Amino acid sequence: MRTRSTAPSSKTKKTESSQNQPTPKTLTPAERPSKTFILPTSASDDSRFVSLPDPRTGALSRYFFCPEKGVYEFTVVAPSPQQARSILFTSKPNNAPNSKGDTAPVTSGGKGSVAKVAELLVATPIDFVFFMVPLLCPSESTHAKKLFQPLDDIIDSQDELPKHFHYVLYNDTFREALNARVEAICDTVEAGDEKMFRFSETKFLKELISKAERMVAQGLPASLEERFIRQALVTPMMAVKRENPTGATPSNNEGEGESQPEKQESQSATPGATSSDSIVPSGTGETSESTPATEPTPTPDESTAPDNVTRLLRISTALAFMKESYIPPSLCARLDEILASSESPLDFKPLQERLEHIAKLRAEALASRSLGDFSRKRGTEDEDAAEARAEKRRKEEDEKKKKSATLSRGVKDLQKVNTSGMKKMSDFFGKPAAKKKS
Repeated sequence: MRTRSTAPSSKTKKTESSQNQPTPKTLTPAERPSKTFILPTSASDDSRFVSLPDPRTGALSRYFFCPEKGVYEFTVVAPSPQQARSILFTSKPNNAPNSKGDTAPVTSGGKGSVAKVAELLVATPIDFVFFMVPLLCPSESTHAKKLFQPLDDIIDSQDELPKHFHYVLYNDTFREALNARVEAICDTVEAGDEKMFRFSETKFLKELISKAERMVAQGLPASLEERFIRQALVTPMMAVKRENPTGATPSNNEGEGESQPEKQESQSATPGATSSDSIVPSGTGETSESTPATEPTPTPDESTAPDNVTRLLRISTALAFMKESYIPPSLCARLDEILASSESPLDFKPLQERLEHIAKLRAEALASRSLGDFSRKRGTEDEDAAEARAEKRRKEEDEKKKKSATLSRGVKDLQKVNTSGMKKMSDFFGKPAAKKKS
Protein backbone atom coordinates (compact mmCIF):
# COMPACT_ATOMS: atom_id res chain seq x y z
CA MET A 1 0.00 0.00 0.00
CA ARG A 2 1.29 3.36 -0.94
CA THR A 3 1.02 6.26 1.47
CA ARG A 4 1.64 9.96 0.97
CA SER A 5 4.64 11.48 2.60
CA THR A 6 3.88 13.79 5.54
CA ALA A 7 7.16 15.69 5.17
CA PRO A 8 6.60 19.35 4.25
CA SER A 9 7.46 20.21 0.71
CA SER A 10 10.16 22.63 -0.27
CA LYS A 11 7.53 25.16 -1.32
CA THR A 12 5.93 25.05 2.15
CA LYS A 13 9.32 25.55 3.78
CA LYS A 14 9.99 28.63 1.66
CA THR A 15 6.58 30.06 2.57
CA GLU A 16 7.16 29.59 6.31
CA SER A 17 10.63 31.09 6.12
CA SER A 18 9.36 34.11 4.22
CA GLN A 19 6.64 34.67 6.81
CA ASN A 20 9.14 34.59 9.67
CA GLN A 21 11.36 37.25 8.07
CA PRO A 22 10.39 40.87 8.84
CA THR A 23 9.08 42.72 5.81
CA PRO A 24 10.75 46.06 5.05
CA LYS A 25 8.66 49.14 5.74
CA THR A 26 7.84 51.18 2.66
CA LEU A 27 6.17 54.55 2.26
CA THR A 28 3.02 54.52 0.18
CA PRO A 29 2.09 57.49 -1.98
CA ALA A 30 -0.53 59.75 -0.50
CA GLU A 31 -4.07 59.54 -1.81
CA ARG A 32 -4.76 61.73 -4.81
CA PRO A 33 -5.72 64.49 -4.77
CA SER A 34 -3.65 65.18 -1.63
CA LYS A 35 -3.53 68.76 -0.36
CA THR A 36 -2.09 70.32 2.78
CA PHE A 37 -4.15 73.13 4.31
CA ILE A 38 -2.95 75.63 6.92
CA LEU A 39 -6.14 76.68 8.75
CA PRO A 40 -6.62 79.32 11.47
CA THR A 41 -6.31 77.91 14.98
CA SER A 42 -9.04 80.19 16.35
CA ALA A 43 -11.73 78.79 14.03
CA SER A 44 -14.89 77.51 15.66
CA ASP A 45 -16.19 73.94 15.53
CA ASP A 46 -18.86 75.00 13.02
CA SER A 47 -16.23 75.90 10.39
CA ARG A 48 -16.65 74.27 6.99
CA PHE A 49 -15.03 74.01 3.57
CA VAL A 50 -17.43 75.65 1.14
CA SER A 51 -17.61 76.20 -2.62
CA LEU A 52 -18.44 79.83 -3.34
CA PRO A 53 -18.59 81.71 -6.65
CA ASP A 54 -15.44 83.66 -7.44
CA PRO A 55 -16.18 87.39 -7.00
CA ARG A 56 -14.67 88.27 -10.40
CA THR A 57 -15.44 85.31 -12.66
CA GLY A 58 -18.36 83.57 -10.90
CA ALA A 59 -16.70 80.14 -11.09
CA LEU A 60 -17.03 77.96 -8.00
CA SER A 61 -13.87 77.87 -5.89
CA ARG A 62 -12.97 76.37 -2.53
CA TYR A 63 -13.01 78.60 0.56
CA PHE A 64 -12.93 78.12 4.33
CA PHE A 65 -15.90 79.54 6.23
CA CYS A 66 -16.02 80.25 9.95
CA PRO A 67 -19.28 81.79 11.23
CA GLU A 68 -17.34 83.81 13.83
CA LYS A 69 -14.28 84.84 11.79
CA GLY A 70 -15.64 85.07 8.26
CA VAL A 71 -14.46 83.64 4.94
CA TYR A 72 -10.89 82.65 4.07
CA GLU A 73 -9.40 82.13 0.64
CA PHE A 74 -6.46 79.81 -0.01
CA THR A 75 -3.09 81.09 -1.14
CA VAL A 76 -0.84 78.43 -2.65
CA VAL A 77 2.74 78.41 -1.36
CA ALA A 78 4.95 76.13 -3.47
CA PRO A 79 8.72 75.78 -4.02
CA SER A 80 10.37 76.88 -7.22
CA PRO A 81 10.65 74.31 -10.05
CA GLN A 82 14.44 74.29 -9.65
CA GLN A 83 14.17 73.20 -5.99
CA ALA A 84 11.60 70.42 -5.91
CA ARG A 85 10.30 69.43 -2.46
CA SER A 86 8.01 66.75 -1.04
CA ILE A 87 5.96 66.37 2.17
CA LEU A 88 6.20 63.39 4.54
CA PHE A 89 3.01 62.49 6.45
CA THR A 90 3.37 60.30 9.57
CA SER A 91 1.03 59.15 12.30
CA LYS A 92 0.63 61.22 15.43
CA PRO A 93 3.06 60.07 18.19
CA ASN A 94 1.71 58.63 21.43
CA ASN A 95 3.32 59.40 24.78
CA ALA A 96 4.41 56.14 26.43
CA PRO A 97 6.82 55.60 29.39
CA ASN A 98 10.10 53.85 28.57
CA SER A 99 12.15 51.47 30.72
CA LYS A 100 13.61 54.34 32.80
CA GLY A 101 10.21 55.78 33.60
CA ASP A 102 10.62 58.81 31.34
CA THR A 103 7.95 59.74 28.85
CA ALA A 104 9.09 59.73 25.22
CA PRO A 105 7.12 60.01 22.02
CA VAL A 106 6.57 56.64 20.38
CA THR A 107 4.94 56.30 16.97
CA SER A 108 2.10 53.83 16.69
CA GLY A 109 2.23 51.56 13.69
CA GLY A 110 4.95 53.48 11.84
CA LYS A 111 2.68 54.17 8.86
CA GLY A 112 3.38 57.13 6.61
CA SER A 113 2.91 58.52 3.16
CA VAL A 114 4.66 60.97 0.85
CA ALA A 115 3.18 63.76 -1.25
CA LYS A 116 5.38 64.42 -4.26
CA VAL A 117 4.22 68.03 -4.69
CA ALA A 118 5.03 70.16 -1.64
CA GLU A 119 2.21 72.70 -1.87
CA LEU A 120 0.77 74.45 1.15
CA LEU A 121 -2.67 76.08 0.90
CA VAL A 122 -2.65 78.86 3.49
CA ALA A 123 -6.03 80.25 4.57
CA THR A 124 -5.97 84.06 4.34
CA PRO A 125 -8.99 86.23 5.25
CA ILE A 126 -10.98 87.86 2.46
CA ASP A 127 -13.57 90.60 2.85
CA PHE A 128 -17.04 89.16 2.24
CA VAL A 129 -18.07 92.44 0.63
CA PHE A 130 -16.49 91.23 -2.64
CA PHE A 131 -18.91 88.28 -2.72
CA MET A 132 -21.89 90.60 -2.17
CA VAL A 133 -21.05 93.02 -5.00
CA PRO A 134 -22.33 90.69 -7.80
CA LEU A 135 -25.58 90.24 -5.85
CA LEU A 136 -26.11 93.90 -5.04
CA CYS A 137 -25.01 95.19 -8.44
CA PRO A 138 -26.13 92.75 -11.17
CA SER A 139 -24.66 93.59 -14.56
CA GLU A 140 -27.77 92.78 -16.57
CA SER A 141 -30.33 94.70 -14.52
CA THR A 142 -30.11 98.50 -14.46
CA HIS A 143 -33.55 99.19 -12.97
CA ALA A 144 -32.90 97.11 -9.85
CA LYS A 145 -29.86 99.24 -8.98
CA LYS A 146 -32.06 102.29 -8.35
CA LEU A 147 -34.45 100.58 -5.92
CA PHE A 148 -34.15 100.16 -2.16
CA GLN A 149 -34.77 96.53 -1.21
CA PRO A 150 -34.44 94.38 1.90
CA LEU A 151 -31.40 92.14 1.93
CA ASP A 152 -33.50 88.95 1.93
CA ASP A 153 -35.37 90.11 -1.18
CA ILE A 154 -32.07 90.82 -2.93
CA ILE A 155 -30.81 87.33 -2.10
CA ASP A 156 -34.08 85.62 -3.06
CA SER A 157 -34.13 87.41 -6.41
CA GLN A 158 -31.22 85.27 -7.57
CA ASP A 159 -32.61 82.31 -9.46
CA GLU A 160 -29.68 79.92 -9.22
CA LEU A 161 -27.78 80.51 -5.99
CA PRO A 162 -25.14 77.87 -5.06
CA LYS A 163 -26.06 75.72 -2.10
CA HIS A 164 -23.01 76.61 -0.01
CA PHE A 165 -23.41 80.32 -0.77
CA HIS A 166 -27.02 80.14 0.41
CA TYR A 167 -25.83 78.46 3.63
CA VAL A 168 -23.32 81.26 4.32
CA LEU A 169 -25.81 84.05 3.60
CA TYR A 170 -28.46 82.64 5.94
CA ASN A 171 -26.12 81.61 8.76
CA ASP A 172 -27.48 83.14 11.99
CA THR A 173 -24.07 83.66 13.60
CA PHE A 174 -22.62 85.35 10.50
CA ARG A 175 -25.73 87.43 9.77
CA GLU A 176 -24.72 90.45 11.86
CA ALA A 177 -21.31 90.74 10.21
CA LEU A 178 -22.93 90.33 6.80
CA ASN A 179 -25.34 93.23 7.40
CA ALA A 180 -22.47 95.45 8.55
CA ARG A 181 -20.43 94.78 5.39
CA VAL A 182 -23.44 95.33 3.12
CA GLU A 183 -24.22 98.62 4.85
CA ALA A 184 -20.62 99.80 4.19
CA ILE A 185 -21.16 99.80 0.40
CA CYS A 186 -24.88 100.62 0.17
CA ASP A 187 -27.20 103.52 0.77
CA THR A 188 -29.74 102.61 3.46
CA VAL A 189 -33.23 103.73 4.46
CA GLU A 190 -35.45 102.66 7.33
CA ALA A 191 -38.83 101.18 6.41
CA GLY A 192 -40.52 100.46 9.73
CA ASP A 193 -38.54 97.81 11.54
CA GLU A 194 -36.70 96.72 8.40
CA LYS A 195 -33.61 98.26 6.79
CA MET A 196 -33.46 98.53 3.00
CA PHE A 197 -30.32 98.73 0.87
CA ARG A 198 -29.26 100.12 -2.49
CA PHE A 199 -25.80 99.61 -3.94
CA SER A 200 -23.65 102.77 -4.12
CA GLU A 201 -20.66 102.80 -6.44
CA THR A 202 -19.19 105.84 -4.70
CA LYS A 203 -19.31 104.23 -1.24
CA PHE A 204 -17.82 101.04 -2.68
CA LEU A 205 -14.98 103.05 -4.22
CA LYS A 206 -14.35 104.79 -0.90
CA GLU A 207 -14.15 101.39 0.77
CA LEU A 208 -11.60 100.23 -1.82
CA ILE A 209 -9.50 103.38 -1.36
CA SER A 210 -9.47 102.88 2.42
CA LYS A 211 -8.27 99.31 1.88
CA ALA A 212 -5.57 100.55 -0.51
CA GLU A 213 -4.42 103.14 2.03
CA ARG A 214 -4.06 100.43 4.67
CA MET A 215 -2.03 98.33 2.25
CA VAL A 216 0.27 101.30 1.55
CA ALA A 217 0.64 102.02 5.27
CA GLN A 218 1.78 98.44 5.88
CA GLY A 219 4.15 98.58 2.89
CA LEU A 220 3.87 97.01 -0.54
CA PRO A 221 5.96 93.92 -1.37
CA ALA A 222 9.46 94.62 -2.66
CA SER A 223 8.68 93.19 -6.10
CA LEU A 224 5.65 95.49 -6.57
CA GLU A 225 7.59 98.48 -5.23
CA GLU A 226 10.43 97.92 -7.69
CA ARG A 227 8.36 97.22 -10.80
CA PHE A 228 5.32 99.47 -10.46
CA ILE A 229 6.62 102.36 -8.33
CA ARG A 230 10.34 102.98 -8.74
CA GLN A 231 10.62 102.08 -12.42
CA ALA A 232 7.46 104.01 -13.31
CA LEU A 233 8.78 107.26 -11.78
CA VAL A 234 12.39 107.12 -12.95
CA THR A 235 13.25 109.94 -15.37
CA PRO A 236 15.33 109.08 -18.45
CA MET A 237 18.88 110.25 -19.16
CA MET A 238 19.42 112.78 -21.95
CA ALA A 239 22.60 113.94 -23.69
CA VAL A 240 22.73 117.74 -23.62
CA LYS A 241 25.38 119.57 -25.64
CA ARG A 242 26.89 122.52 -23.76
CA GLU A 243 29.39 125.11 -24.88
CA ASN A 244 32.55 126.08 -22.98
CA PRO A 245 31.41 129.04 -20.83
CA THR A 246 34.93 130.44 -20.35
CA GLY A 247 35.81 130.31 -24.03
CA ALA A 248 39.34 129.37 -23.12
CA THR A 249 41.57 127.65 -25.63
CA PRO A 250 44.25 125.14 -24.83
CA SER A 251 47.60 126.87 -24.21
CA ASN A 252 50.54 126.23 -26.53
CA ASN A 253 53.19 124.71 -24.34
CA GLU A 254 55.83 122.12 -24.71
CA GLY A 255 53.50 119.29 -23.90
CA GLU A 256 50.97 120.25 -26.57
CA GLY A 257 52.05 117.50 -28.92
CA GLU A 258 51.60 114.91 -26.18
CA SER A 259 48.17 116.16 -25.03
CA GLN A 260 46.53 115.83 -28.45
CA PRO A 261 46.98 112.05 -28.78
CA GLU A 262 45.69 111.62 -25.24
CA LYS A 263 42.62 113.71 -26.11
CA GLN A 264 41.97 111.62 -29.19
CA GLU A 265 42.24 108.43 -27.16
CA SER A 266 39.78 109.76 -24.57
CA GLN A 267 37.32 110.69 -27.30
CA SER A 268 37.59 107.31 -28.98
CA ALA A 269 37.05 105.61 -25.61
CA THR A 270 33.56 107.15 -25.37
CA PRO A 271 31.88 106.78 -28.78
CA GLY A 272 29.02 109.13 -29.56
CA ALA A 273 30.12 111.75 -27.00
CA THR A 274 32.34 114.81 -27.28
CA SER A 275 34.23 116.86 -24.76
CA SER A 276 31.45 119.46 -24.72
CA ASP A 277 28.64 116.92 -24.06
CA SER A 278 27.36 115.92 -20.64
CA ILE A 279 24.62 113.50 -19.66
CA VAL A 280 22.11 114.74 -17.10
CA PRO A 281 18.73 113.50 -15.92
CA SER A 282 15.93 115.08 -17.87
CA GLY A 283 13.27 117.14 -16.14
CA THR A 284 15.60 118.45 -13.43
CA GLY A 285 16.26 121.84 -15.04
CA GLU A 286 19.83 121.87 -13.75
CA THR A 287 22.73 123.41 -15.69
CA SER A 288 26.38 122.66 -15.26
CA GLU A 289 29.64 123.44 -16.90
CA SER A 290 31.16 121.27 -19.55
CA THR A 291 32.67 118.04 -18.30
CA PRO A 292 35.52 116.10 -19.87
CA ALA A 293 34.67 113.11 -22.03
CA THR A 294 36.58 110.77 -19.73
CA GLU A 295 34.17 111.42 -16.83
CA PRO A 296 32.12 108.27 -16.03
CA THR A 297 28.52 108.32 -17.22
CA PRO A 298 26.12 108.71 -14.27
CA THR A 299 23.49 106.07 -13.66
CA PRO A 300 19.79 106.99 -13.89
CA ASP A 301 18.70 108.52 -10.62
CA GLU A 302 15.66 107.29 -8.77
CA SER A 303 12.31 108.97 -8.65
CA THR A 304 12.45 112.73 -8.07
CA ALA A 305 8.67 112.94 -7.77
CA PRO A 306 7.08 114.48 -4.67
CA ASP A 307 5.99 112.23 -1.84
CA ASN A 308 2.34 112.88 -2.65
CA VAL A 309 2.78 111.54 -6.21
CA THR A 310 4.60 108.44 -4.95
CA ARG A 311 1.84 107.78 -2.42
CA LEU A 312 -0.84 108.19 -5.10
CA LEU A 313 0.96 105.72 -7.35
CA ARG A 314 1.12 103.17 -4.53
CA ILE A 315 -2.61 103.59 -3.88
CA SER A 316 -3.34 103.26 -7.60
CA THR A 317 -1.28 100.06 -7.75
CA ALA A 318 -3.16 98.58 -4.78
CA LEU A 319 -6.50 99.52 -6.39
CA ALA A 320 -5.45 97.87 -9.66
CA PHE A 321 -4.58 94.67 -7.79
CA MET A 322 -7.98 94.52 -6.07
CA LYS A 323 -9.87 95.30 -9.28
CA GLU A 324 -8.05 92.59 -11.24
CA SER A 325 -8.54 90.01 -8.46
CA TYR A 326 -11.98 90.53 -6.91
CA ILE A 327 -14.15 92.90 -8.97
CA PRO A 328 -16.12 92.07 -12.16
CA PRO A 329 -14.77 93.72 -15.33
CA SER A 330 -18.04 95.59 -16.00
CA LEU A 331 -17.87 97.30 -12.61
CA CYS A 332 -14.14 98.03 -13.00
CA ALA A 333 -14.86 100.19 -16.04
CA ARG A 334 -17.44 102.18 -14.08
CA LEU A 335 -15.02 102.68 -11.16
CA ASP A 336 -12.35 103.96 -13.55
CA GLU A 337 -14.83 106.53 -14.89
CA ILE A 338 -15.55 107.76 -11.36
CA LEU A 339 -11.83 108.00 -10.54
CA ALA A 340 -11.26 110.12 -13.66
CA SER A 341 -14.21 112.44 -12.95
CA SER A 342 -14.64 115.25 -10.45
CA GLU A 343 -16.68 112.93 -8.18
CA SER A 344 -13.60 110.88 -7.33
CA PRO A 345 -13.03 110.52 -3.55
CA LEU A 346 -9.28 110.94 -4.17
CA ASP A 347 -7.68 113.32 -6.66
CA PHE A 348 -5.26 111.43 -8.91
CA LYS A 349 -4.63 114.43 -11.18
CA PRO A 350 -1.07 115.13 -9.88
CA LEU A 351 -0.14 111.50 -10.56
CA GLN A 352 -1.56 111.63 -14.09
CA GLU A 353 0.31 114.83 -14.87
CA ARG A 354 3.56 113.40 -13.53
CA LEU A 355 3.24 110.19 -15.54
CA GLU A 356 2.43 112.15 -18.69
CA HIS A 357 5.47 114.36 -18.11
CA ILE A 358 7.73 111.32 -17.68
CA ALA A 359 6.31 109.72 -20.82
CA LYS A 360 7.04 112.92 -22.75
CA LEU A 361 10.60 113.05 -21.44
CA ARG A 362 11.17 109.43 -22.41
CA ALA A 363 9.92 110.11 -25.93
CA GLU A 364 12.25 113.12 -26.21
CA ALA A 365 15.17 111.11 -24.88
CA LEU A 366 14.52 108.36 -27.40
CA ALA A 367 14.28 110.86 -30.26
CA SER A 368 17.49 112.66 -29.28
CA ARG A 369 19.33 109.39 -28.84
CA SER A 370 18.24 108.08 -32.23
CA LEU A 371 19.22 111.35 -33.98
CA GLY A 372 22.45 112.21 -32.17
CA ASP A 373 23.98 108.82 -31.42
CA PHE A 374 24.30 106.74 -34.57
CA SER A 375 26.44 104.17 -32.78
CA ARG A 376 23.37 103.01 -30.84
CA LYS A 377 21.44 100.86 -33.27
CA ARG A 378 19.00 99.26 -30.88
CA GLY A 379 15.79 101.06 -30.02
CA THR A 380 13.10 100.29 -27.51
CA GLU A 381 11.48 97.75 -29.82
CA ASP A 382 14.78 95.87 -30.12
CA GLU A 383 15.17 95.98 -26.34
CA ASP A 384 11.67 94.54 -25.89
CA ALA A 385 12.50 91.79 -28.39
CA ALA A 386 15.74 91.05 -26.52
CA GLU A 387 13.83 90.82 -23.23
CA ALA A 388 11.31 88.47 -24.85
CA ARG A 389 14.12 86.26 -26.14
CA ALA A 390 15.76 86.24 -22.71
CA GLU A 391 12.43 85.30 -21.11
CA LYS A 392 11.94 82.50 -23.65
CA ARG A 393 15.47 81.23 -23.02
CA ARG A 394 14.85 81.26 -19.27
CA LYS A 395 11.64 79.24 -19.69
CA GLU A 396 13.47 76.70 -21.84
CA GLU A 397 16.16 76.34 -19.17
CA ASP A 398 13.49 75.86 -16.50
CA GLU A 399 11.83 73.12 -18.58
CA LYS A 400 15.18 71.39 -19.05
CA LYS A 401 15.79 71.52 -15.30
CA LYS A 402 12.33 70.06 -14.66
CA LYS A 403 12.99 67.19 -17.06
CA SER A 404 16.44 66.49 -15.62
CA ALA A 405 15.00 66.45 -12.08
CA THR A 406 12.78 63.46 -12.97
CA LEU A 407 15.65 61.43 -14.50
CA SER A 408 17.50 58.86 -12.45
CA ARG A 409 21.20 59.05 -11.73
CA GLY A 410 21.98 56.21 -14.12
CA VAL A 411 20.25 57.93 -17.02
CA LYS A 412 22.11 61.17 -16.26
CA ASP A 413 25.45 59.31 -16.26
CA LEU A 414 24.61 57.65 -19.58
CA GLN A 415 23.87 61.03 -21.12
CA LYS A 416 27.40 62.14 -20.30
CA VAL A 417 28.98 59.22 -22.18
CA ASN A 418 30.73 60.15 -25.42
CA THR A 419 28.92 58.17 -28.12
CA SER A 420 30.74 59.64 -31.08
CA GLY A 421 31.83 56.87 -33.46
CA MET A 422 29.41 54.33 -31.99
CA LYS A 423 26.63 52.74 -33.96
CA LYS A 424 23.04 53.34 -33.00
CA MET A 425 20.88 50.52 -31.69
CA SER A 426 18.63 50.82 -34.73
CA ASP A 427 21.53 49.82 -36.99
CA PHE A 428 21.57 46.32 -35.48
CA PHE A 429 17.88 45.76 -36.20
CA GLY A 430 17.80 46.95 -39.79
CA LYS A 431 16.89 44.85 -42.79
CA PRO A 432 19.59 42.37 -43.81
CA ALA A 433 21.51 43.07 -46.97
CA ALA A 434 20.21 41.29 -50.06
CA LYS A 435 22.20 38.13 -50.93
CA LYS A 436 23.84 37.97 -54.29
CA LYS A 437 22.49 35.34 -56.59
CA SER A 438 25.09 32.82 -57.66
